[in-house]
Amino acid sequence: MSFDILIKNGKIFDGTGNLGFKSDIAVKDGKIVKLQYRIEDSATRTIDASGLIISPGFIDMHSHSDTGILYDNKLQSIIMQGITTSVVGQCGYSLAPVSEKGFDIFKRDLDMVAPPGVKPAEITWRTFKEYLEEVEKGKISSNIVPLVGFGPIRIAAGPGYEDRIPTDIEIHEMQELTKEAMEAGAFGMSTGLIYSPQVYSKTEEIIELAKIVADYQGLYFSHIRNEGSGLLDAVREFIEIVEKSGCRGGQIAHFKASGKGNWGKSIESLKLVEEANTRGLDITCDQYPYNRGATSMSALLPPWVMEGGIDETLKRLSSEELREKIKIDMVNESEGFDDWYRETGPDKIFISDVKVDEWKDVEGKNVDEITKIKGKADPRDTIFDMLLENEGEVGITVSSMGEEDIRRIMKNKYTSIGTDGWGVAPEGIMAYGKPHPRFYGTFPRIIRKYVKEEGLLTLEEAVRKMTSLSAQKLGLFDRGLIREGMWADITIFDYERIYDKATFEEPHQFSEGIEYVIVNGEIVVEKGKQNTNMPGRVIKHV
Repeated sequence: MSFDILIKNGKIFDGTGNLGFKSDIAVKDGKIVKLQYRIEDSATRTIDASGLIISPGFIDMHSHSDTGILYDNKLQSIIMQGITTSVVGQCGYSLAPVSEKGFDIFKRDLDMVAPPGVKPAEITWRTFKEYLEEVEKGKISSNIVPLVGFGPIRIAAGPGYEDRIPTDIEIHEMQELTKEAMEAGAFGMSTGLIYSPQVYSKTEEIIELAKIVADYQGLYFSHIRNEGSGLLDAVREFIEIVEKSGCRGGQIAHFKASGKGNWGKSIESLKLVEEANTRGLDITCDQYPYNRGATSMSALLPPWVMEGGIDETLKRLSSEELREKIKIDMVNESEGFDDWYRETGPDKIFISDVKVDEWKDVEGKNVDEITKIKGKADPRDTIFDMLLENEGEVGITVSSMGEEDIRRIMKNKYTSIGTDGWGVAPEGIMAYGKPHPRFYGTFPRIIRKYVKEEGLLTLEEAVRKMTSLSAQKLGLFDRGLIREGMWADITIFDYERIYDKATFEEPHQFSEGIEYVIVNGEIVVEKGKQNTNMPGRVIKHV
């Protein structure tokens, strides 16, 4: 018979964690149909993988590519590191649901992720089902697995940016929106409990929505409430939500111990994960292999400053009296506030992107440096003025993690891999700022640094963490492995040449060594270059 694609002479690491083996692979109608040491049949396309590694397509367990798709559906920095499937709607931020009463504030939030100088995307949908239909119509280069975000649900039906407990009526409306999303194909719900308005939510409020997720055998994902001094309590809260709601499992986002005073806490936090699994829960986590995190500069502010949304926040930053109170609260430890400024210091907070040209010269610099450049007396004034003059749209990276924690978490059997990024590019409208290099290099970096150079993981272990571990968690039983009958999501790379070129100083660089990427049986990256194919799909939970 004739195949669509025939991959010959490569060494397969099939995603199981077993040793690599030599075999040819035949692909037809989007799926792997034959796996044999030598396949001599004809094919429309033949790839000679001599000297190369053949792996299942990488699965990005924590992605924000749903926002990137609005402006560039090629997802260039994602597909070029070998990712064929991304789990989106993370940190409590999905692009649906949208209600009429919450439309304006939702639109204001969404506009903030538009690339500088680019017209913000139009919102033509309201329900989660309508949103997924819009994505499917627009086409994408790789697959996405959708989650519904807790934030949009709270804005659409609950108290929104008000710091209060929802009424019974609001809880019911929020549950109905959660139900609609799950029936439309969401794999679960995500929260981002350091971000307004989610930071105002009590554990019980989240559990009530998570119970609906559990009714559909869904998962609970979370950027937990604190990754620094309150890490252990935040992990306990996460486990409580999974346990009391009855969700099928839980996934802790970008697991870390943030702030030098908290380095080493991963020993205890991983023990909590282990204990939860021992008593029958399914608790896992994901990680990116860098010592800096990334977020919006507004996340440095105490929660009360963010009440009412970004416009109210900017009004407070304009008040000299309130600025003094904010300064005090930024350095005083308080319950429920993941206070990065106090935990790390202004010299560890770097600017990744700004909105206005007047501040472009400080991209890549830290807040201490900028304070001196701008002639200000207090780094907190620098933060306030930057937020005001950029209308709240300032991105930051924060040097907050220790290498021992990174290595300990990476080695753990419950840890998979996520970029916590979206599709950017070295050229065009997505080439703005100095984004975190994880946008370009997460998966190649693990292979280059932690497999090849340091031997922390074997290649078999690394490939499993990048593929089948996530597929099994999600319930994607026809992806994540190189086997007959599986969807042909395949990444082929040169183990000797693989290299993550992106740095914090010069992030806009594709990784090297990713030779071919195949999505649903179509070649999207060929000889290290992306083509125009758009075979990606919205994978729905059923």
